[in-house]
Amino acid sequence: MTSEQLLAEIREANLTYLMLAQTLIRQDKAEAVFRLGLNEDAADILASLSAAQVLKLASRNTLLCSFRVDDELVWSLLTNHNTPRKSINEATNTLHANILMASRVSEVL
Repeated sequence: MTSEQLLAEIREANLTYLMLAQTLIRQDKAEAVFRLGLNEDAADILASLSAAQVLKLASRNTLLCSFRVDDELVWSLLTNHNTPRKSINEATNTLHANILMASRVSEVL
């Protein structure tokens, strides 16, 4: 993949993310804030962007969204990595990971 192709992929990911974020925010702001890991001010700004503004933002060479999962514990829980009885613990691990990520969102708010 060339660097130009990579930049095109980043721009496409940005556009997809911004459109998804706007849709979620406009449908249910509280849920969108939780699911996207945004604060309310950022959600308000995203919801108010025009189509032209969204396209302009999406055309940046920097990825606008990021992974909220930034520690080994959450990744391990979500992927059931190093879990001996995966099928039994899968629901519990997913719930635990969601609780950990939700607590981080409350810190942002």
